[in-house]
Amino acid sequence: MKISKLFAIILISLFTLNVAAQQKKYVMVIHGGAGTILKKNMTPEKEADYIAVLTKALQAGYAQIKNGKTSLDAVEATIHVLEDDPHFNAGKGAVFTHDGKNELDAAIMDGKTLMAGAVAGVTTVKNPISAARAVMEKSEHVMMVGAGADQFAKEAGLEIVDPKYFWTKERWDGLQQAIKEDSTKAVLDHGSKKSDLLGTKNHDYKFGTVGCVALDQAGNLAAGTSTGGMTNKKYGRVGDAPIIGAGTYCNNETAGISCTGWGEFYIRNVVAKTISDLMEYKGLSVVEASKIALDKVGKMGGDGGLIAMDRKGNITMPFNTEGMYRGAITADGKIEVSIYK
Repeated sequence: MKISKLFAIILISLFTLNVAAQQKKYVMVIHGGAGTILKKNMTPEKEADYIAVLTKALQAGYAQIKNGKTSLDAVEATIHVLEDDPHFNAGKGAVFTHDGKNELDAAIMDGKTLMAGAVAGVTTVKNPISAARAVMEKSEHVMMVGAGADQFAKEAGLEIVDPKYFWTKERWDGLQQAIKEDSTKAVLDHGSKKSDLLGTKNHDYKFGTVGCVALDQAGNLAAGTSTGGMTNKKYGRVGDAPIIGAGTYCNNETAGISCTGWGEFYIRNVVAKTISDLMEYKGLSVVEASKIALDKVGKMGGDGGLIAMDRKGNITMPFNTEGMYRGAITADGKIEVSIYK
């Protein structure tokens, strides 16, 4: 009897060790936006391009972590790659406002100190994520907007470009299509009591925000998000990405979170901070908390997705759209990239 019990204990121990060995510890997770992303609408060449740049971004951040740099360094390096690639709605390739301008938003947060920085509506900063970090580290503020943020970035020594740098034909054509749709709808709605609120119509093709959460060798988390916002946006509209607690949040005690989608709903639900609070106050896992927060967005009529990682390297990448550009890398350097549902 005693031998049988001992044998059972040994089997259970071996099984537990095997399960533990199979569990992956991630050090980085990224997204490149959510939306109606269908394989039938994607050419093999374009799909390969997206996979390549997502992989490149993960490799850039991973190199920082492997070299002992901070999670903030990893987030910044990763998002630089995505901001510099016109496939995404951030940096070069950002969408256009109704007035034909590119207005860029970004935020970054340090999970160790809860320090954060953000910029909104900048038009000349090549890499807005670096401007957000400069606000965090070189000023007493959390958020700067518009011309003042551009001026601060220049004085902080960041790379400044002519606004023409951000122009791409695909995004310009997207603006023309959005304006055409608005004009058509205005005619159809003429005399009708039912109409969209000013500036809140959801053009699904707006999605393309980029984000990253990283975990460094010291066990510290950092999260960052960068976006060009919504195609055809008016009146100086700002979405959730640069708003700490809405589209971006990070706390070593809970998780790092970066969101993408219809920003108004993420702001109203304070999605990123809600995930952290559910983990802190209710003891939920990062997966459970993220599902609850995103479900609230969906029930209100919003769509999109998010990425989140806790301090143990557990990740989740939920979304309620047809697809989300996303990827992750494990502590041993294994890369995973996905696009479709």
